[in-house]
Amino acid sequence: MDQSLVSETQTRQLKSLDIKDLLTCLPHRYPFLMLDKIIDINGDESATGIKNISFNEPIFQGHFPGDPVFPGVLIIEGMAQTAGAIVIAAEREKGSTHLVYMLTIDKAKFRKPAVPGDRLEYHIQKIKRRKNVGRFYARAMVGDTLIAEAEVGAMIVEQ
Repeated sequence: MDQSLVSETQTRQLKSLDIKDLLTCLPHRYPFLMLDKIIDINGDESATGIKNISFNEPIFQGHFPGDPVFPGVLIIEGMAQTAGAIVIAAEREKGSTHLVYMLTIDKAKFRKPAVPGDRLEYHIQKIKRRKNVGRFYARAMVGDTLIAEAEVGAMIVEQ
C-alpha cells in the first residue's frame, strides 16, 4: 500500500524520510537526533532507520576515550525515534499532528558494540497499537550482525 507525504511544495510517495523530513516529524535536534534517515517505510507498520556513527560525535569524548563505543542507551533512543517518526508521518497522512513519548523499554539485549564507522540500521516492526499506545519490536543491525534488540512502547499524543 503506497502512502504519500504532502508538503507545501510537493507530493511524493512516503517510502523514506530524509533529514529535512525527520526534522519536521521529530522534536529532537543535535546532538540528540539519533537518525540520519528512514527507508523502507510501510505506513506505521515497519521501517528501517539509518544512523551513521562518526568519530566526531561529542559522545566519544567521554564514552570511552581511546576505545570509542556508541552507548547502548542511544541505540535504544534511535530505535524509539525511528518508531516515533513513522507514527507521526502516518498520522500526518490522516491530517493530524502528534507527538510520541517513550513509555517502556522491554526485553532489551545488547549483543555487540557499535563503533565509529558503523552504519547502524534500526529495523522496526509494529507489534500492536491500541488508541494512543503503540508497541514496536526493534533490532539494531550493523551489516548482517544483530547488535541490540528491544521492545519499545510509546504514547501517541495529539497536539
